[in-house]
Amino acid sequence: MISGCALTPDSEPEPTLSPAAFEARIGQLEEQIALSCDRPDTDTAMDQRQAELLAELRDAGVTLRHLRGDIERLEQRGDEPLVVPAECNNELSETLSSKAMVGRSEWIGLPDVGTYLRARVDSGANTSSLSATDITRFERDGEDWVRFKLGLNEDDVVVDGVRGEWIERPVERRVRVMQAAGSTSRPVVSLLMTLGPIRETVEFTLNDRTHLNYPVLLGRRFLMDIALIDVAENYIHPRPEFPGGRPASEAPEDEINDRDEEEG
Repeated sequence: MISGCALTPDSEPEPTLSPAAFEARIGQLEEQIALSCDRPDTDTAMDQRQAELLAELRDAGVTLRHLRGDIERLEQRGDEPLVVPAECNNELSETLSSKAMVGRSEWIGLPDVGTYLRARVDSGANTSSLSATDITRFERDGEDWVRFKLGLNEDDVVVDGVRGEWIERPVERRVRVMQAAGSTSRPVVSLLMTLGPIRETVEFTLNDRTHLNYPVLLGRRFLMDIALIDVAENYIHPRPEFPGGRPASEAPEDEINDRDEEEG
């Protein structure tokens, strides 16, 4: 028996905790406690939400008082109809009232030339155009000038004295026009023009328009800031009068045969 006890294996020793392991374990516990405490301040969030709800409640109370006042006023009116005034854009009204109304076709006057002509008003065109033939460039006092005649057909209504007369004007600039056959350069001249109450210096591109229905085309640059187009009307303004021309009272006779076709 003594020998048998001597051969029995020893039981396992109890685990020991070293100082380093103890410190590590304490550190883990502290970190877990800190994470559990690192949460939004619930009381602060609740206070903020409560303040928002109170503000909404005050706004709703103000709206409710206004509605009650409106209901009381309507009850006092009885069956009397309620007239609600329309709100007008005064700025837009003033802008429109400052512009002249023109039709899709108008009589214009060229005081520098001494004649009236029929004009097509076209907001799709950028610049205005005047029918001209025999356009000849020359120099005067070191500046670029141009000499031309009005490009007119037999049916065009004009002061007869200006047919075939030479007109000379300084060239303001030149514009390049792209066409199927290539690009061409056209001179631009300034001429005083009248149209009803409008009296403006207008830039005209010179080119031969004898194959078109109107010797004059008025584009966006002329219309901008001074005129509006009523496409349902023609010849809103009377024809200007010039020496040697026909009186304005006879203009309706010249407008009867106006083909008023769209130009290509």
